[in-house]
Amino acid sequence: MTIHHQNELVRKAIAVLESLESGNPEAIAKYVHPDRYIQHNQALPDGRDALLGALDHLQEIGTKVSIKRAVVDGDYVALHSVYHFFGPKIGIDIFRFENGLIVEHWDNLQEMVEKTPSHHTMIDGPVTIKEIDKTDENKALVTSYVENILLGKNPDLLNSYFNGDHYIQHSPHIADGLSGLHAALQSLKERNIEFQYNRIHQVIGQGDFVLTVSEGTFNGQHTAFYDIFRVENGKIDEHWDVIEAILPEVKRKNANSRF
Repeated sequence: MTIHHQNELVRKAIAVLESLESGNPEAIAKYVHPDRYIQHNQALPDGRDALLGALDHLQEIGTKVSIKRAVVDGDYVALHSVYHFFGPKIGIDIFRFENGLIVEHWDNLQEMVEKTPSHHTMIDGPVTIKEIDKTDENKALVTSYVENILLGKNPDLLNSYFNGDHYIQHSPHIADGLSGLHAALQSLKERNIEFQYNRIHQVIGQGDFVLTVSEGTFNGQHTAFYDIFRVENGKIDEHWDVIEAILPEVKRKNANSRF
C-alpha cells in the first residue's frame, strides 16, 4: 500500500469523525458505504443512515472532536481522539475500508481523568510514527506481551518486554514504570477487583505504534480493552488505553458483536 493511499484513508476517516462536530453530512455521504456499513458501537443502529441521523443531536449537545494520532494498517485506520460531549472523553475509533469506502466501525470511549498518578494526560505524548520498517516485529512483540502477560499465559516473562523500569504510562490510574504497573495490579487484588483479559480480537500496527483490542472483565463487568503501545528498540516504551464496559443486550441498538 502506497503512502498516498494510506494518507487518503486517514484523511477520509478524520473527515468522518470531524463531521460529528460540524454536523455537515458531506464526508459521511461520500466516504461511508451507503448500504454495507457495519456498526459495532452498540448504542447506535446499524447502517450509514443511523450515523447521518445522529448528526443533528450530536451538534445540539455541542460535540467536539480533536484527533491526536492515527495508525493505518492495510484497510484499517485507528484514530485516538479527545471527544467533548457531556464532558471530556478519550476515544479510539477503528474504521475498516473496502475500495476506498468505510464499511465497518468499532470504538471505545472513556471519561477523561484530569489528574493521573503519572502526571501525563490520557492522550499526550508522541504522535509521529517511526520504525516503519519494524511494523511486523513490533506487532508480534505487543501481541506476545498481551498474550503472555495480560492474558496470563506466561507472566514470568514480564520484565523481558521492558527496558528496566522505563515505561511511560497514560492509563489514568497507574503511575509510570513497571513499578507503577505492579502497584496498580496489587491494589486491584487487595480490593478484590477482578481485572481479566480473556481474548485478543484485533491487532492494528504501523511502525512503533500498535493497538490491541481485547475482551475481558473489569470489576464484574464484561469489558472492551483498547490498548495503544509505542515500541522503541524492541521494548515497550509507552502505553495509552481506553476501557469501556459492554452494554447489556437489552440496551443494544444493533445485533453486531462489540468486536
